[in-house]
Amino acid sequence: MVERLITQEDVLHALSKVQEPELHRDLVSLNMIRQIEIQGTTVKFVIVLTTPACPLKSQIESEARKAVMALGARRVDIQMISNVPADGKSRELLKLPVRNAVAIASGKGGVGKSTVAVNVAVALARKGARVGLLDADIYGPNIPTMMGVDQLPPPTEDKLIPAEAYGVKMMSIGFLVKPGQPLIWRGPMLHSAIRQFLSDVEWGELDYLIIDLPPGTGDASLSLAQSIPLSGGVIVTLPQQVSLEDASRSLAMFQTLQVPILGVVENMSYLELPDGKRMEIFGHGGGKTLAESAQVPFLGAIPMDAAVRQGGDEGRPVVVTQPESPTARVMNAIAEQIAAGLSVAALTPHPEGSPAAATG
Repeated sequence: MVERLITQEDVLHALSKVQEPELHRDLVSLNMIRQIEIQGTTVKFVIVLTTPACPLKSQIESEARKAVMALGARRVDIQMISNVPADGKSRELLKLPVRNAVAIASGKGGVGKSTVAVNVAVALARKGARVGLLDADIYGPNIPTMMGVDQLPPPTEDKLIPAEAYGVKMMSIGFLVKPGQPLIWRGPMLHSAIRQFLSDVEWGELDYLIIDLPPGTGDASLSLAQSIPLSGGVIVTLPQQVSLEDASRSLAMFQTLQVPILGVVENMSYLELPDGKRMEIFGHGGGKTLAESAQVPFLGAIPMDAAVRQGGDEGRPVVVTQPESPTARVMNAIAEQIAAGLSVAALTPHPEGSPAAATG
């Protein structure tokens, strides 16, 4: 019996039955299948993911392989690459080629907002994304210390060159002032500085610009939202009631500024004791409750971990130094959920039927 030859149309038809789990649309209609090659019973093709940080990458690959094997293929070679979709927002006035800009915010200081911003940025970069990290906390810039960098490269004639560590480009006022020097600035100076960090820095093309906002809902947050269209915001809180009250104000700020909320992160959620029990030092479940009340995603609960503090002090993020630790796993999962949420928003049609943004 002669085996029926597999055609390109057969492969596309089979893959049109495989859905992207986050977008709930098939791989073919999303234009995720490229470069199909067929040599007898061997089929090769490329799947273009919407983010290198896709949390369901292995599921997509497995289901695609199974679908093509069902055609009679004896070998299926799949190459997984990524092409992060832009959010459809214009940043041409700043000449800023950024596909997605995400602000990390908190209602109060000391909740680990900068720690989350650093580890999310590094996690995305380690998965292959082009990532920038902007320290917009003008009064308390911690990013240089947490990333282990103390100076910028030499500037060009008209642009500052961002520092780089762990594959992440970064900019902070901390690079431009003496250590310990206080910045006693009013709103207009702060607004000017933030705009310069966006327009006068050679960021290059970025898939994600992660922005570490200062605590609260003051001038810096407003200046940033006015200066660059944001793809979304992430709220970082502790489980305790006081922190939740402040975090809810940041959440309301994003809503007032019409910035989509990508989710809530609960930091210092619990301390795991040597006997396996959990000590909930700051209370329990507050971040999830806040997310549910605001009807936004709860991105995860980060445990307390001395390695996080040590890594921040030494400029070595925990997702790099201890990638298999429970804390790093949660940080990576948060980064993946943020990336997935941005892709879903970019590729979900508006009510009038036009796509939010095109890929590529």
